[in-house]
Amino acid sequence: MKNRMNPKVFVSHASEDKVRFVLEFATKLRENGIDAWLDRWEMLPGDSLVDKIFEEGVKEATAIIVVISNFSIAKPWVREELNAAFVKRIEKGVKLIPVVIDNCEVPEALKNTLWEKIGNVDSYEESLARIIAAVYGKTHKPPLGSAPKYVEEFTHSIGTLTAIDSLVLRLSCEHARKIGYQFVNSIDVFFKEGVALIPEGELDDSLEILETHGYVKVTRFVGGGPAPFQITTYGFNAYAEACISDYGDRIDSVASAIVNGGLTGNQEIRERLDEEIMIVDHILDVLEVRDFIKLSKTVGGHSRIYNVSPALKRRLAEA
Repeated sequence: MKNRMNPKVFVSHASEDKVRFVLEFATKLRENGIDAWLDRWEMLPGDSLVDKIFEEGVKEATAIIVVISNFSIAKPWVREELNAAFVKRIEKGVKLIPVVIDNCEVPEALKNTLWEKIGNVDSYEESLARIIAAVYGKTHKPPLGSAPKYVEEFTHSIGTLTAIDSLVLRLSCEHARKIGYQFVNSIDVFFKEGVALIPEGELDDSLEILETHGYVKVTRFVGGGPAPFQITTYGFNAYAEACISDYGDRIDSVASAIVNGGLTGNQEIRERLDEEIMIVDHILDVLEVRDFIKLSKTVGGHSRIYNVSPALKRRLAEA
């Protein structure tokens, strides 16, 4: 009993090719679940040639294989079957698969159709596999894998930066928060066990773009290689505005600790607010850039406020 999922294929050919190729070829198709329709198997004495071929063979086919040879190209009957095949292909989308077994001129009607060339009718395993795949509608295209890990991290867009540039800046700033300062080594952020998490070419281009727009300052070495860089106040501020939901509140807390709490050192502010030192240092830099405070910095990461502008007190009152 035939499975309804078995595709039916009509094999158009010249009688001269039956013994040397077609019988074995059609048998192999059937061995692979393809219901190959061949006149020798389907027609009995007294059957109507036209009815059998065109009403049963071609009409019910899901694909039509035309065996092209030195014999078949001269056969008017094969030409009639080919014409019927083209009508069916146009009307119902039936696949037409030319199989060329001789060094002969391909009929004009098939010139724009991709055909399978069989150089040796006694050995054609690879060609058979491609024909079977075509009948079943399968391709040798590799399956789609998962997106690269770094693409999955495209969650926050920072300002007008592209997805990849936003990712590089975000990962850099998140690493800076962990280590407590804005100097970042590319190897520590973008490499794991020597393997690049982001393609090195993409990373180099991104850092160059980020530097051009003032988000980072890159240190380059002779001979190239992963570059260390510094995240600028502008760069970290862009990240914080896009990725830290309570960033504005944190700025107000630091300002209050300065104005209302009278605190002048970054470590004091960090301890009082239980805040990340990187966030405190960054906010102090932002307040200095905006002329709200004046800072002095010492070796070892200590910062001290030596002047507070009245404008900061007014800003805090209006917040």
